[in-house]
Amino acid sequence: MKAIRRFSVRPVLPEPLRPLSELARNLRWSWHPETRELFQAVDPDGWQAAGGDPVRVLGAVPAARLAELAQDRRFLRRLAAAADDLDDYLTGPRWYQTASSDGELPAAVAYFSPEFGITAALPQYSGGLGILAGDHLKAASDLGAPLIGVGLLYRHGYFRQSLSRDGWQQEQYPVLDPHEMPLALLREADGRPCQVALALPGGRSLRAHVWQAQVGRVPLLLLDSDVEENDPGERDVTDRLYGGGSEHRLLQEMLLGIGGVRAVRAYCRLTGHAAPEVFHTNEGHAGFLGLERIRELSEEGLDFDAALEAVRAGTVFTTHTPVPAGIDRFDRELVARHFGEGGELPGVDVTRVLQLGMETYPGGEANLFNMAVMGLRLAQRANGVSTLHGQVSRSMFAGLWPGFDPEEVPITSITNGVHAPTWVAPEVLRLGARQVGAERVEDALAVGYSHRWDAVADIPDQEIWDVRRALREQLVEEVRARLHASWRQRGAGSAELGWIDSVLDPEVLTIGFARRVPSYKRLTLMLRDRERLTELLLHPERPIQIVVAGKAHPADDGGKRLVQELVRFADDARVRHRIVFLPDYGMAMARTLYPGCDVWLNNPLRPLEACGTSGMKAALNGCLNLSVLDGWWDEWYEPDFGWAIPTADGAATDEDRRDALEAAALYELIEDRVAPAFYDRGRGGLPDRWIEMVRRTLAGLGPKVLAGRMVREYVERLYAPAARAHRALDAGTARELAQWKAKVRAAWPRVAVDHVEAGMAPSGTTAELGSTLSLRVRVALDGLAPEDVEVQALAGRVDAEDRISDAVSVPLKPTGGPDLEGRWLYEGPLALDRTGPFGYTVRILPAHRLLASRAELGLVAVPVDGGGEAAGVLMR
Repeated sequence: MKAIRRFSVRPVLPEPLRPLSELARNLRWSWHPETRELFQAVDPDGWQAAGGDPVRVLGAVPAARLAELAQDRRFLRRLAAAADDLDDYLTGPRWYQTASSDGELPAAVAYFSPEFGITAALPQYSGGLGILAGDHLKAASDLGAPLIGVGLLYRHGYFRQSLSRDGWQQEQYPVLDPHEMPLALLREADGRPCQVALALPGGRSLRAHVWQAQVGRVPLLLLDSDVEENDPGERDVTDRLYGGGSEHRLLQEMLLGIGGVRAVRAYCRLTGHAAPEVFHTNEGHAGFLGLERIRELSEEGLDFDAALEAVRAGTVFTTHTPVPAGIDRFDRELVARHFGEGGELPGVDVTRVLQLGMETYPGGEANLFNMAVMGLRLAQRANGVSTLHGQVSRSMFAGLWPGFDPEEVPITSITNGVHAPTWVAPEVLRLGARQVGAERVEDALAVGYSHRWDAVADIPDQEIWDVRRALREQLVEEVRARLHASWRQRGAGSAELGWIDSVLDPEVLTIGFARRVPSYKRLTLMLRDRERLTELLLHPERPIQIVVAGKAHPADDGGKRLVQELVRFADDARVRHRIVFLPDYGMAMARTLYPGCDVWLNNPLRPLEACGTSGMKAALNGCLNLSVLDGWWDEWYEPDFGWAIPTADGAATDEDRRDALEAAALYELIEDRVAPAFYDRGRGGLPDRWIEMVRRTLAGLGPKVLAGRMVREYVERLYAPAARAHRALDAGTARELAQWKAKVRAAWPRVAVDHVEAGMAPSGTTAELGSTLSLRVRVALDGLAPEDVEVQALAGRVDAEDRISDAVSVPLKPTGGPDLEGRWLYEGPLALDRTGPFGYTVRILPAHRLLASRAELGLVAVPVDGGGEAAGVLMR
């Protein structure tokens, strides 16, 4: 018989054990081994049954056991030490407090994301975006950075994956009870749950409670629409991550962005936390946060344009997708209905709202509202998540800055990192601690000081190899357990599953492949030549074994077919002991999978992998990468760290031929280079070359791939400049900047480069290396003053079509006042500092002290035909 209602009865802890409650409620335990070991000691069997979740452990431990622990002096000493350590962690100064001693850094940063992967005990993530967001918060906590995380609480999370008998993906959506998770309701001073509300068309409202998770020093606010005052449709808005139709997703993103800002305001009001000076949008889903902040400023007396400038100054936007299809786009009429009369943001003109998301560039669709486009228009600073992805993003969004080459599009890049204390196996941590001490290891992982990693060079080969083998053995044991459970779910009886006891071998080279299953990640590339793969798996002297995991989106039947294809191959009795597919890939599985593999495989279509952080997590455990040069691997690949899979870029238009060529290259690499390096033994019976690659991976890649390095870059390169810009734009300055932009935009159609003259200086010399070209340029500014613009010479090498590359800009200076026709004369020297084909042009750009880049307005004036020597080619 089923219960009609479910709720949790929490235990009353004896007074000496009260610190356990705070330790369980602060998610620092998810990356702090000593705290996890303490909870395991509370109830070892219960710890396993609870999946390593302290809140569930405390909810199930018998009262008699609690009474026993309350008298256990040794346990109480451990408890006191853990509580004191947490207190020191939460209150002591860290990197940020030292770095911000001059007050230049923001008092607080609000970080919005549609998903957060903190721990398996809080399943609010689907893949890399959420894991990255979780690692961002954890690293910020370790550094002492004052972030406030903002997301949604999905009552069904993301789906749990299983397989049918024939290998088809099945989805289950478990009901998650926030009372059974490490969460607490944000409450008003009188004890009532804090509530935010959004207005919906037709007089309806969308209300949400705010749950708080504590991620070390960082609060994470999660909005939950499962509120009794909501109608059934509104209660389901936060039912599941990335589920539902277009309007459902729009409501989720309105709640995340608009409701999220209101939740932050409430949190700061109730707790005294510093108000954010910077708002960081992790992908476009939370882009509506900028509109809510415009509404706030409009109520303080600013018009839309001035409020927009003030909001942009303190906003950072991060794009994670390298393909337009990965961006949320909504029907323009749907957005208009929700922001029109009776909808949200009263007082904000819906036409202005729609303009922010319009695809006003060649190839754009006029009837769609693009969330990434809005995110870029609402943020003065934007970035991609690897160097290559930054290049891809500048090209993808170049239409928003017409007239500028992609390399000048104001989107920078900060390469993602991973939170080492979460992802590095305890065995690897102990290996480092024995060498340099536990405190130095903790410092190196949190902050990323590269000199702390040099000590890896002194770790003996035998110790490195012993740890790698132990981790591989742990993976083999877990794979067998998970495979057995999966086959029972698929309908197999125990009598059919004896073969699982011989699945995988702890002495065999182990390759891992785990990620989401969109088509561009090419889950089944390894199956391109099945006989060749079978030969590699069953090689008599140098066999390989492969562990595969990954989820296809519930609506993606193409991805599900890829999963089924892989599963059916792995079910073949010839190879099933050497290749396995593990369903329900998530954080719990990953913490054994990354350390246990010898090689991490990644073979996306280049350049469609924005970053690919799974390979970073593997590398931190001494796993070598075997990957296409995409994402972070394109940036940091060295032969000592692994292998680069060649790409058939010339066959990009023939997908079948491209896949065949790249699969053949993959097989060849494994057979000729990877497997021999693993199996060849030196005089001491160890794979000397392999161990040296592991050592160089740890020492060379380790400090680069850390989330601590990533967050420090965000603070120094984006948050600090955004905070300075935010402080500079008080109400009067915001109005001044908005009025200046309006003046410039109105005049710009008549701003022009009228004439360019060039001559060698001194006269009569020839164009040779080291000589100087003297430029005289007449420009029409249509009432703008010289201080409103910058006139530049742009010079560099030219190709056969006279396109300039590697351009260098040289500012030209006005000489005197305007002539009778209102034109200004600009002059300046241009040094000829390189040989070969060389050319120049001249352009006019808007200029203002509060612009983050010269391209910010997307305005540029260049010579038209007949403008004299406007684009001269000087040397060939």
